[in-house]
Amino acid sequence: MERQAKNILVTGGAGFLGSHLCEKLVEAGNDVICVDNLYTGSKENIRELLTSSRFEFSRHDITFPLYVEVDQIFNLACPASPIHYQHDPVQTTKTSVHGSINMLGLAKRVNAKILQASTSEVYGDPEVHPQEESYWGKVNPIGPRSCYDEGKRCAETLFFDYRRQHNLSIKVARIFNTYGPRMRPNDGRVVSNFIVQALTNRPITIYGDGTQTRSFCYVDDLIEGLLRLMDTGDDVTGPINLGNPAESSMIELAQLVIELVGSSSSIDFKPLPVDDPRQRQPNIDRARVTLGWSPSVQLRDGLAKTIAYFDGLLRSEGRRAVR
Repeated sequence: MERQAKNILVTGGAGFLGSHLCEKLVEAGNDVICVDNLYTGSKENIRELLTSSRFEFSRHDITFPLYVEVDQIFNLACPASPIHYQHDPVQTTKTSVHGSINMLGLAKRVNAKILQASTSEVYGDPEVHPQEESYWGKVNPIGPRSCYDEGKRCAETLFFDYRRQHNLSIKVARIFNTYGPRMRPNDGRVVSNFIVQALTNRPITIYGDGTQTRSFCYVDDLIEGLLRLMDTGDDVTGPINLGNPAESSMIELAQLVIELVGSSSSIDFKPLPVDDPRQRQPNIDRARVTLGWSPSVQLRDGLAKTIAYFDGLLRSEGRRAVR
Protein backbone atom coordinates (compact mmCIF):
# COMPACT_ATOMS: atom_id res chain seq x y z
CA MET A 1 0.00 0.00 0.00
CA GLU A 2 1.48 3.34 -1.09
CA ARG A 3 1.67 5.95 1.64
CA GLN A 4 2.48 9.66 1.27
CA ALA A 5 5.22 10.98 3.58
CA LYS A 6 3.86 12.86 6.59
CA ASN A 7 4.81 14.39 9.93
CA ILE A 8 3.68 11.83 12.47
CA LEU A 9 3.55 11.77 16.28
CA VAL A 10 3.77 8.41 18.06
CA THR A 11 3.06 8.53 21.78
CA GLY A 12 4.50 5.59 23.68
CA GLY A 13 6.92 5.36 20.78
CA ALA A 14 9.79 3.85 22.76
CA GLY A 15 7.67 0.94 23.95
CA PHE A 16 7.24 -2.53 22.50
CA LEU A 17 4.62 -1.72 19.88
CA GLY A 18 5.56 1.94 19.49
CA SER A 19 9.18 1.28 18.56
CA HIS A 20 8.17 -1.17 15.82
CA LEU A 21 5.64 1.36 14.53
CA CYS A 22 8.23 4.16 14.51
CA GLU A 23 10.59 1.96 12.49
CA LYS A 24 7.97 1.25 9.85
CA LEU A 25 6.96 4.91 9.60
CA VAL A 26 10.55 6.10 9.21
CA GLU A 27 11.27 3.37 6.65
CA ALA A 28 8.32 4.68 4.64
CA GLY A 29 9.93 8.14 4.50
CA ASN A 30 7.87 9.89 7.18
CA ASP A 31 9.18 12.36 9.76
CA VAL A 32 8.42 10.86 13.16
CA ILE A 33 8.24 12.47 16.59
CA CYS A 34 8.47 9.77 19.24
CA VAL A 35 7.14 10.80 22.66
CA ASP A 36 7.58 8.57 25.70
CA ASN A 37 8.06 9.08 29.45
CA LEU A 38 10.11 5.83 29.55
CA TYR A 39 8.00 4.31 32.33
CA THR A 40 7.82 1.04 30.40
CA GLY A 41 9.51 2.16 27.17
CA SER A 42 13.26 2.17 26.63
CA LYS A 43 15.71 4.18 24.55
CA GLU A 44 17.30 0.85 23.63
CA ASN A 45 14.19 0.03 21.61
CA ILE A 46 14.75 3.10 19.40
CA ARG A 47 18.55 3.20 19.52
CA GLU A 48 19.00 2.61 15.79
CA LEU A 49 16.45 5.30 14.94
CA LEU A 50 18.18 8.04 16.94
CA THR A 51 20.71 8.65 14.16
CA SER A 52 18.01 9.18 11.53
CA SER A 53 17.29 12.75 10.43
CA ARG A 54 13.64 11.73 10.09
CA PHE A 55 13.32 10.70 13.74
CA GLU A 56 13.05 12.83 16.88
CA PHE A 57 12.69 11.60 20.46
CA SER A 58 11.12 13.64 23.25
CA ARG A 59 10.80 12.46 26.84
CA HIS A 60 7.34 13.64 27.80
CA ASP A 61 4.30 12.46 29.75
CA ILE A 62 1.11 12.94 27.73
CA THR A 63 -0.91 13.69 30.86
CA PHE A 64 0.61 17.13 30.26
CA PRO A 65 -0.17 19.09 27.05
CA LEU A 66 2.12 18.78 24.06
CA TYR A 67 2.52 21.36 21.31
CA VAL A 68 3.80 20.07 17.95
CA GLU A 69 2.76 20.38 14.32
CA VAL A 70 1.86 17.00 12.84
CA ASP A 71 -0.42 15.40 10.25
CA GLN A 72 -1.16 12.20 12.14
CA ILE A 73 -1.08 10.96 15.74
CA PHE A 74 -0.78 7.36 16.88
CA ASN A 75 -1.74 7.37 20.58
CA LEU A 76 -0.06 4.26 22.03
CA ALA A 77 1.00 5.69 25.40
CA CYS A 78 -0.15 3.54 28.35
CA PRO A 79 1.40 0.63 30.26
CA ALA A 80 -0.25 -2.52 28.93
CA SER A 81 0.84 -5.34 31.25
CA PRO A 82 -0.96 -5.91 34.58
CA ILE A 83 2.28 -5.67 36.59
CA HIS A 84 2.96 -2.19 35.24
CA TYR A 85 -0.53 -0.71 35.02
CA GLN A 86 -1.45 -1.92 38.51
CA HIS A 87 1.74 -0.50 40.04
CA ASP A 88 0.32 3.03 39.79
CA PRO A 89 -3.35 2.60 38.87
CA VAL A 90 -4.23 6.29 39.25
CA GLN A 91 -1.52 7.26 36.79
CA THR A 92 -2.71 4.51 34.43
CA THR A 93 -6.19 6.02 34.38
CA LYS A 94 -4.74 9.51 33.95
CA THR A 95 -2.70 8.34 30.96
CA SER A 96 -5.78 6.92 29.24
CA VAL A 97 -8.12 9.79 30.11
CA HIS A 98 -6.05 12.97 30.52
CA GLY A 99 -3.61 11.73 27.89
CA SER A 100 -6.40 11.15 25.38
CA ILE A 101 -7.89 14.57 26.10
CA ASN A 102 -4.51 16.20 25.47
CA MET A 103 -3.87 14.26 22.26
CA LEU A 104 -7.40 14.87 20.97
CA GLY A 105 -7.01 18.56 21.76
CA LEU A 106 -3.75 18.59 19.81
CA ALA A 107 -5.37 16.80 16.88
CA LYS A 108 -8.21 19.33 16.89
CA ARG A 109 -5.81 22.31 16.94
CA VAL A 110 -3.63 21.09 14.05
CA ASN A 111 -6.37 19.20 12.16
CA ALA A 112 -4.54 15.88 12.44
CA LYS A 113 -5.92 12.39 11.97
CA ILE A 114 -5.60 10.48 15.26
CA LEU A 115 -5.57 6.75 16.06
CA GLN A 116 -6.24 5.35 19.52
CA ALA A 117 -4.56 2.09 20.50
CA SER A 118 -7.42 0.59 22.46
CA THR A 119 -7.47 -2.96 23.74
CA SER A 120 -9.37 -6.21 23.89
CA GLU A 121 -9.61 -5.52 27.63
CA VAL A 122 -12.61 -3.30 26.88
CA TYR A 123 -14.51 -6.60 26.52
CA GLY A 124 -13.54 -7.62 30.08
CA ASP A 125 -14.36 -11.24 30.91
CA PRO A 126 -16.55 -11.73 27.85
CA GLU A 127 -19.85 -13.58 27.70
CA VAL A 128 -19.71 -13.49 23.88
CA HIS A 129 -17.13 -15.61 22.05
CA PRO A 130 -15.37 -14.73 19.83
CA GLN A 131 -15.61 -11.02 20.54
CA GLU A 132 -16.89 -8.72 17.81
CA GLU A 133 -16.87 -4.94 17.91
CA SER A 134 -20.60 -4.63 18.57
CA TYR A 135 -20.21 -6.41 21.93
CA TRP A 136 -20.24 -3.94 24.85
CA GLY A 137 -18.25 -6.13 27.21
CA LYS A 138 -18.42 -7.33 30.81
CA VAL A 139 -16.02 -5.24 32.89
CA ASN A 140 -15.68 -4.88 36.65
CA PRO A 141 -15.49 -1.08 37.15
CA ILE A 142 -13.89 -1.28 40.63
CA GLY A 143 -11.51 -4.24 40.37
CA PRO A 144 -7.69 -4.27 40.24
CA ARG A 145 -7.71 -4.33 36.42
CA SER A 146 -10.28 -1.55 36.03
CA CYS A 147 -7.70 1.27 35.90
CA TYR A 148 -6.65 -0.11 32.51
CA ASP A 149 -9.95 -1.58 31.30
CA GLU A 150 -12.12 1.40 32.20
CA GLY A 151 -9.42 3.90 31.28
CA LYS A 152 -9.33 2.51 27.76
CA ARG A 153 -13.13 2.39 27.58
CA CYS A 154 -13.29 6.06 28.61
CA ALA A 155 -10.65 6.89 26.00
CA GLU A 156 -12.86 5.35 23.32
CA THR A 157 -15.77 7.47 24.60
CA LEU A 158 -13.65 10.61 24.32
CA PHE A 159 -12.55 9.76 20.78
CA PHE A 160 -16.10 9.25 19.56
CA ASP A 161 -17.35 12.36 21.38
CA TYR A 162 -14.61 14.44 19.71
CA ARG A 163 -15.74 12.91 16.42
CA ARG A 164 -19.39 13.82 17.04
CA GLN A 165 -18.72 17.23 18.59
CA HIS A 166 -15.76 18.46 16.53
CA ASN A 167 -15.87 16.24 13.41
CA LEU A 168 -12.36 15.01 14.22
CA SER A 169 -10.88 12.29 12.01
CA ILE A 170 -10.46 9.38 14.44
CA LYS A 171 -9.48 5.71 14.30
CA VAL A 172 -9.92 3.23 17.16
CA ALA A 173 -8.08 -0.11 17.09
CA ARG A 174 -8.86 -2.76 19.69
CA ILE A 175 -5.59 -4.64 20.04
CA PHE A 176 -5.58 -8.25 21.18
CA ASN A 177 -2.58 -10.05 22.73
CA THR A 178 0.50 -9.15 20.71
CA TYR A 179 4.02 -10.55 21.11
CA GLY A 180 7.46 -10.33 19.55
CA PRO A 181 10.95 -8.88 19.99
CA ARG A 182 11.33 -5.93 22.40
CA MET A 183 8.81 -7.20 24.90
CA ARG A 184 10.25 -6.64 28.37
CA PRO A 185 11.41 -9.85 30.08
CA ASN A 186 9.80 -8.77 33.37
CA ASP A 187 6.53 -7.34 32.09
CA GLY A 188 4.39 -10.19 33.39
CA ARG A 189 2.82 -11.03 30.03
CA VAL A 190 2.32 -14.67 29.34
CA VAL A 191 4.54 -15.02 26.24
CA SER A 192 7.54 -13.25 27.75
CA ASN A 193 7.05 -15.07 31.06
CA PHE A 194 6.96 -18.50 29.46
CA ILE A 195 9.94 -17.86 27.18
CA VAL A 196 12.21 -16.43 29.90
CA GLN A 197 11.28 -19.23 32.29
CA ALA A 198 11.91 -21.87 29.62
CA LEU A 199 15.25 -20.37 28.59
CA THR A 200 16.44 -20.43 32.19
CA ASN A 201 15.01 -23.90 32.91
CA ARG A 202 12.73 -22.55 35.64
CA PRO A 203 9.19 -23.86 36.14
CA ILE A 204 6.68 -22.25 33.77
CA THR A 205 3.99 -20.49 35.78
CA ILE A 206 0.41 -21.03 34.68
CA TYR A 207 -2.33 -19.20 36.57
CA GLY A 208 -5.51 -21.23 36.93
CA ASP A 209 -5.91 -24.68 35.40
CA GLY A 210 -4.37 -23.67 32.08
CA THR A 211 -7.53 -24.13 30.03
CA GLN A 212 -8.13 -20.38 29.70
CA THR A 213 -7.41 -19.16 26.20
CA ARG A 214 -5.80 -16.22 24.42
CA SER A 215 -5.18 -15.38 20.77
CA PHE A 216 -1.63 -14.26 19.98
CA CYS A 217 -0.73 -11.90 17.15
CA TYR A 218 2.87 -11.34 16.02
CA VAL A 219 3.99 -7.73 16.22
CA ASP A 220 4.68 -7.29 12.48
CA ASP A 221 1.11 -8.29 11.64
CA LEU A 222 -0.32 -5.94 14.26
CA ILE A 223 1.71 -2.94 13.04
CA GLU A 224 0.53 -3.53 9.47
CA GLY A 225 -3.04 -3.49 10.75
CA LEU A 226 -2.50 -0.15 12.51
CA LEU A 227 -0.97 1.37 9.38
CA ARG A 228 -3.83 0.18 7.20
CA LEU A 229 -6.39 1.55 9.64
CA MET A 230 -4.71 4.95 9.71
CA ASP A 231 -4.71 5.00 5.89
CA THR A 232 -8.49 4.63 5.64
CA GLY A 233 -10.78 7.53 4.82
CA ASP A 234 -12.63 9.66 7.37
CA ASP A 235 -15.71 7.46 7.05
CA VAL A 236 -13.86 4.59 8.77
CA THR A 237 -13.59 5.23 12.49
CA GLY A 238 -13.62 1.78 14.03
CA PRO A 239 -13.53 0.35 16.54
CA ILE A 240 -11.79 -2.45 14.67
CA ASN A 241 -10.40 -5.60 16.29
CA LEU A 242 -6.76 -6.30 15.42
CA GLY A 243 -5.50 -9.67 16.54
CA ASN A 244 -4.98 -13.27 15.52
CA PRO A 245 -8.16 -15.37 15.73
CA ALA A 246 -6.15 -18.57 16.25
CA GLU A 247 -6.94 -19.47 19.87
CA SER A 248 -4.54 -21.29 22.23
CA SER A 249 -4.90 -22.48 25.80
CA MET A 250 -2.20 -21.59 28.31
CA ILE A 251 -1.17 -25.25 28.56
CA GLU A 252 -0.82 -25.49 24.76
CA LEU A 253 1.28 -22.32 24.68
CA ALA A 254 3.54 -23.53 27.51
CA GLN A 255 4.11 -26.89 25.82
CA LEU A 256 4.94 -25.21 22.51
CA VAL A 257 7.44 -22.84 24.14
CA ILE A 258 9.12 -25.75 25.98
CA GLU A 259 9.37 -27.65 22.68
CA LEU A 260 10.81 -24.72 20.69
CA VAL A 261 13.32 -23.81 23.41
CA GLY A 262 14.32 -27.40 24.11
CA SER A 263 13.81 -26.69 27.79
CA SER A 264 13.50 -29.04 30.76
CA SER A 265 11.08 -26.67 32.52
CA SER A 266 8.18 -28.15 34.42
CA ILE A 267 4.78 -26.45 34.75
CA ASP A 268 3.77 -24.79 38.02
CA PHE A 269 0.06 -24.02 38.53
CA LYS A 270 -0.96 -21.05 40.67
CA PRO A 271 -4.33 -19.41 41.51
CA LEU A 272 -6.01 -17.36 38.79
CA PRO A 273 -5.78 -13.57 39.38
CA VAL A 274 -8.93 -11.56 40.10
CA ASP A 275 -11.01 -10.72 36.99
CA ASP A 276 -8.65 -12.60 34.66
CA PRO A 277 -10.73 -13.39 31.54
CA ARG A 278 -11.34 -17.06 30.72
CA GLN A 279 -11.47 -16.57 26.97
CA ARG A 280 -10.15 -14.02 24.53
CA GLN A 281 -10.49 -14.36 20.76
CA PRO A 282 -11.11 -11.62 18.20
CA ASN A 283 -13.67 -11.70 15.45
CA ILE A 284 -11.70 -9.92 12.70
CA ASP A 285 -14.32 -9.93 9.95
CA ARG A 286 -14.45 -6.11 10.02
CA ALA A 287 -10.66 -5.85 9.61
CA ARG A 288 -10.70 -8.34 6.75
CA VAL A 289 -13.42 -6.46 4.87
CA THR A 290 -12.50 -2.86 5.71
CA LEU A 291 -8.71 -3.09 5.73
CA GLY A 292 -8.01 -6.19 3.66
CA TRP A 293 -6.03 -7.32 6.69
CA SER A 294 -5.52 -10.61 8.46
CA PRO A 295 -2.45 -11.93 10.30
CA SER A 296 -0.02 -14.06 8.32
CA VAL A 297 2.61 -15.12 10.89
CA GLN A 298 1.89 -18.51 12.45
CA LEU A 299 2.31 -18.82 16.24
CA ARG A 300 5.16 -21.33 15.94
CA ASP A 301 7.11 -19.03 13.59
CA GLY A 302 6.49 -15.90 15.64
CA LEU A 303 7.49 -17.64 18.86
CA ALA A 304 10.74 -18.83 17.27
CA LYS A 305 11.67 -15.22 16.41
CA THR A 306 10.68 -14.03 19.89
CA ILE A 307 12.66 -16.83 21.58
CA ALA A 308 15.74 -15.87 19.56
CA TYR A 309 15.37 -12.28 20.77
CA PHE A 310 15.07 -13.25 24.43
CA ASP A 311 17.88 -15.78 24.13
CA GLY A 312 20.21 -13.04 22.90
CA LEU A 313 18.99 -10.66 25.59
CA LEU A 314 19.57 -13.16 28.40
CA ARG A 315 23.03 -14.04 27.10
CA SER A 316 23.99 -10.36 26.92
CA GLU A 317 22.93 -10.01 30.56
CA GLY A 318 25.00 -13.05 31.57
CA ARG A 319 21.99 -15.08 32.57
CA ARG A 320 22.18 -18.79 31.93
CA ALA A 321 20.14 -19.94 28.93
CA VAL A 322 19.54 -23.52 27.81
CA ARG A 323 20.76 -23.12 24.25
